[in-house]
Amino acid sequence: MDRMIATAQFGQQDIARRLGLNVTDLTCLGFLVEAAAAGESLVAGDLSERARLTTGAVTGVLNRLERAGYIRRQADPRDRRRVHVVMEETAQERILEVYGPLYERLAVLFADYSPDEIAVLADWFTRARTLLQDSLDDIRRGVTDLPPVGR
Repeated sequence: MDRMIATAQFGQQDIARRLGLNVTDLTCLGFLVEAAAAGESLVAGDLSERARLTTGAVTGVLNRLERAGYIRRQADPRDRRRVHVVMEETAQERILEVYGPLYERLAVLFADYSPDEIAVLADWFTRARTLLQDSLDDIRRGVTDLPPVGR
């Protein structure tokens, strides 16, 4: 598991470089892609919360993503103080140029599993992500006496 996580971290660096970004910018771009796919519109504060960055750091991220042509800022017509972050039309295509081969390989891998097996895998990854997030939250708070993991 540690090896897979390390490979993913190094991979994020390589993918970010190919897209002309740094890893933090790529992470934020991922949150924006996810929100757009869900039909959500994010403002800078939403992104700050999801990425655990200060609003000042998010401003820098948005400046770089905008210069790179991935996003644009759009003023909220009801509240001029709020600015929505909107994906540029070409952003998804540019991102898929890099991620596409990985997604194709994953599709081939998933074809080896039954729907029931995929459901178990999805459950495991969902639960593991929650455990990881809880553990990271504890680490950030400085908690050292952790409760045992149970069902």
